[in-house]
Amino acid sequence: MDIPALLTSAGMNIGISVGMFSLYSILRKQPLNVNVYFGQRIATGRTRSDNICFERFTPSASWIKKAWDASEEDIFACGGIDAVVFLRIVVFSIRIFAIATILCTFLVLPLNYFGQGMVRLEDATAMDLLTIGNVREGSRWLWAHCFTLYVVSACACTLLYFEFKNVARMRLDQVNRFPTRPSNFTVLVRGVPWSPVESYNESVGKFFSNYYQSSYISHQVVYRFGAVQQLMEDAEMVYNVMTTVPVKQCCEPNANPDRCGLCGARSNSFKVVGHEHKCTGQKVDDGLKEKECEAALVFFKSRYDALVVSHTIQSADPMLWVTQLAPEPRDVFWQNLCVPYNLLWIRKISVFIASIVFSVLFLLPTTFVQGLMKIQRLQAAFPFLRRVRDRSVINLITGYLPSLVLTVFLTIVPPLMMLFSTLEGAVSRSTRKRSACAKILIFMFWNVYFSNILSGSWIERMGKLTVTSPKDLATLLAELIPRQASFFMTYVMTSGWSGLSFELLQPVPLVGNWLFKCVLMRDDDFVRPITFSYHTEVTRVLLFGLLGFTFCILAPLILPFLLVYFFFAFLVYRNQIMNVYYVKYQTDGSYWPLAHNATIFSLILTQVVAGILFGMKKSSSASTSTIPLIIGTALFNVFCKNRFLPLFRNRAAQVLIEMDRDDQRSGKLDEIVEKLPSAYNQVELCAEMMEEKEEPPPEKPKKGSDESLKDLEIVKPDSPSGESLEDVEIVKPGSPSESGEQSPQVEIEPDSNIVSIK
Repeated sequence: MDIPALLTSAGMNIGISVGMFSLYSILRKQPLNVNVYFGQRIATGRTRSDNICFERFTPSASWIKKAWDASEEDIFACGGIDAVVFLRIVVFSIRIFAIATILCTFLVLPLNYFGQGMVRLEDATAMDLLTIGNVREGSRWLWAHCFTLYVVSACACTLLYFEFKNVARMRLDQVNRFPTRPSNFTVLVRGVPWSPVESYNESVGKFFSNYYQSSYISHQVVYRFGAVQQLMEDAEMVYNVMTTVPVKQCCEPNANPDRCGLCGARSNSFKVVGHEHKCTGQKVDDGLKEKECEAALVFFKSRYDALVVSHTIQSADPMLWVTQLAPEPRDVFWQNLCVPYNLLWIRKISVFIASIVFSVLFLLPTTFVQGLMKIQRLQAAFPFLRRVRDRSVINLITGYLPSLVLTVFLTIVPPLMMLFSTLEGAVSRSTRKRSACAKILIFMFWNVYFSNILSGSWIERMGKLTVTSPKDLATLLAELIPRQASFFMTYVMTSGWSGLSFELLQPVPLVGNWLFKCVLMRDDDFVRPITFSYHTEVTRVLLFGLLGFTFCILAPLILPFLLVYFFFAFLVYRNQIMNVYYVKYQTDGSYWPLAHNATIFSLILTQVVAGILFGMKKSSSASTSTIPLIIGTALFNVFCKNRFLPLFRNRAAQVLIEMDRDDQRSGKLDEIVEKLPSAYNQVELCAEMMEEKEEPPPEKPKKGSDESLKDLEIVKPDSPSGESLEDVEIVKPGSPSESGEQSPQVEIEPDSNIVSIK
């Protein structure tokens, strides 16, 4: 790709981004779009007396200032610990690539440009002159590249250490922040053995009463999700029948002199209803026994007891009585609890094979994308493409179209990987989303990074590419990675810059809301509260991190494009977390180990490719000096995993025992334990989940009223009125008071933030 094609792509993406950012600053002020851009933070509002009609339709940057001024405590109050961890990943990227941009722009880039290593090459483009390929063989300037590699690696490892340490501390604080979570006292049991003489419910009760008599409280067997939904529908139908049938039709007079004081009916008619209810209840109990699954939630008297049971093998057969700590009530994925535990390994193997097949099939779109970039070579191979001669059209095809096509094809990846994670049998929604995040990350690293590099080289050589050993593959990557820098620059602009503008504007909910209210004239809302898509956004940030590390010394021109993306991502995601998305469940910062591993992989790949490239440039000393760097990075990774990773996999027994003792002395432990069985009521939780899909949010300002979000006056609890919407404080249910006292009630993650509006 030449410079005019790159400039064409930059112009297209800058125009789209600026236009959508300006449009968002106008649309967010309109009353019709309240539920699109502010979720459920607003219930009602009123206008101020001054004239604001013109201001409502002019672009403004007030949301940028508010997003910038928000503290980490504000982010935690709105999005929880996962939002804080995600933004720390973005901040880490800003810091490390700011250092890399300064070093590479003023040291590496000039050396690449004046290297004169491609003077005799006929197919060299202006973009190739800015890569390490332009440095002559045996040049002493390669030591500058090696020095930059050492500095970037050392800074990255230092920042990774402190971030890992801070996130681990936040995860420990999360346990102390929510001491009465039901999951601390609850164990999920799977693989309950079937018995012909007793139900699963009776088997679980007998087993834990026998072996954990001193700590066992009670249990709740899991029913098939369809059976629970059918039970709720039947109950609703019976309720509707009983409330719609006139009372006099149900009360038949008889000889009994005792009559009802309301309708005059005799009392024996009510006795018949009670008898029928008893028979119906017996039938329901018998029907539910047939709907039981081989899984149950078991409640214990202390956090430590639940921890011990969850980490202990309960039977000589490890496939029976499998235990683990239960997820939070709103985090439980009830459908997968009924999957037989002995079938999970088959599901995982099937998903693994399906993922490989999908990755192989996705090579077709990546090859097509690279073909668009090499249109000149394709014109020589396919004569019918020679009709395209307009230079502006060629710049558009080679500069903007390839990254756009790849971005469109990648939209099918997240939902498919989420489906794969569901089929694997994840027992919680947060685990399912994190598993999907790992799958998407591996897919992106392979199909976006490696596949584009290899398919581009195949098109250049038209099938003459041969790789017979890992050494050949490493040498090939060292040779081809710098030549693909221009494509990844356009991809960063299309998927990154324009992707942020689409994330900010929310075009699908926006258009759907307009059609729902303006065309269909519906009073309820089209947009429902949504959670943040960590499985897509985390992978995008980490993929761009891979591009930044691998190209920092090979083709440093990509670094300013990445730095612009990370800076605006910091602002956009803060704004979206505070205004659009709500917290239903959390992983307690489990995305950080994934980010750490991806960063270490990017660093080691960069060092290996740089060492091989130094050897190809006949600088054996620079090539040899990368070996200690690779070993040091690997040892650093081992140290961090031994130091911090156990805190993400297990809970500290010391902390839990101290919390149990404190609650025992204060008398809170008994109150917490009493409320445990009601916290995991499957019928209530499933009914609540269905209500979230069916019930409309609270009433919004009516269409046509002269209101804007900027003019809404918010009243915070225990605070004076008159504060603007953008300064509103989010109050989380169950959060500790200012005096530090905490209620002994069981804490369940809230569905939405609570605000009071004047």
